[in-house]
Amino acid sequence: MVKEKLSANIPSLKSWVEVSENSDFPIQNLPFGVFSTKTKSKRVGVAIGNQILDLANLYELGYLSSLSFCEHCFNNEFLNRMMGHGKIEIRELRNRISELLNISNDELYKDKKHLKLVLDLQSSATMHLPIKIGDYTDFYSSEQHAFNVGSMFRDPNNALLPNWKHIPVAYHGRSSSIIPSGEDVIRPKGQQKQDESENPIFGASKLLDFELEMGFITFEGKPLGEQIFTEEADDFIFGMCLFNDWSARDIQKWEYVPLGPFLAKNFASSMSCWIVTLDALEPFRTSGPVQNPKVLPYLEYKNDKHLNIDLSVSIKIPNGEEKVVTESNYKHMYWNMNQQLAHHSVNGCNINCGDLLASGTISGPQKGSFGSMLEISWRGTQPVSMPDGSERKFINDGDTVIFRGAATNGSYKVGFGELVSKVLPAK
Repeated sequence: MVKEKLSANIPSLKSWVEVSENSDFPIQNLPFGVFSTKTKSKRVGVAIGNQILDLANLYELGYLSSLSFCEHCFNNEFLNRMMGHGKIEIRELRNRISELLNISNDELYKDKKHLKLVLDLQSSATMHLPIKIGDYTDFYSSEQHAFNVGSMFRDPNNALLPNWKHIPVAYHGRSSSIIPSGEDVIRPKGQQKQDESENPIFGASKLLDFELEMGFITFEGKPLGEQIFTEEADDFIFGMCLFNDWSARDIQKWEYVPLGPFLAKNFASSMSCWIVTLDALEPFRTSGPVQNPKVLPYLEYKNDKHLNIDLSVSIKIPNGEEKVVTESNYKHMYWNMNQQLAHHSVNGCNINCGDLLASGTISGPQKGSFGSMLEISWRGTQPVSMPDGSERKFINDGDTVIFRGAATNGSYKVGFGELVSKVLPAK
């Protein structure tokens, strides 16, 4: 296990960069992302307050010379090369950035010329997909979500399939269609079968849905044939993002037997642009649900491995207001990241730097905390009223779906920024 000091997490830390009280990005967060401006090409940055610290220029000016990184780690259109240095060196980098931004340290702050070169307003920057994603796996790890869906389509008394509480169920998704916050989603087309007595039809999906998820990004794993154990899984996790695994429910219903989702999922998945390190989330550890029946030994874990992260989804109607349609929490997951990574690799599957593993839809235990419109509208039978008097069973063309997430502990807040996606009509 990696054991290095998490000095960047000290609750009393303050930055000389102004950070508003409700900001997602205090000095205790320092998430990594890739940005550009009118005068700067794509490069690695760190969010602090409403600003971005430009690590490419910071490196060039010599402020990171005590670390083992090179220019190409930061003057890069993806985080992967930087991440290739692994957990300990990323932790040292975050600690160094925290030191430079600390209000008690004027090493950087005293040089006003340098400040102009290394700080950019977030409002003046364009954010990009931060990771060159090699492989993408989507889990199905919320018991309430699995129960809700099983109740709708099968029987409440047999909602969970026999394997569900024994293995973290998952499928392999399509990494090529993962897009960043701010990029529009085009309504997919495909086959649908509306009635048992009819032949399938082809057309634009009528039941487009979001799925409230979180994703985690991996460091380089072990060689092919070796497994990652639950007790060491944290060492292979770089950080987390908000994740929307868009779903076309009508296409999915027709195609998912016997091999699972295909066209209903691979048209687009959206991720937030700031990657919050697992280190920054350590103070928000919490216990998870009691797992019954007892899991097999390779899925057993010690200590708190769940995270208390508040989540919400809003729908903004065209030329109108937004409405919060659900509020959930990542702590509701039945299977945690350590178990997911251990199960993913137990057969010897190799995990690469920049792989993305998503949680599956995160549904809380009661109405108001469900993680998809399928559940919120209960398969379209309970429409949601919108501010303009219209109703939503699923997502309409022109709607903008907004995910937000943050962990709070009374001392500070660690947030992910927004994941914003507008739906455009099918082509």
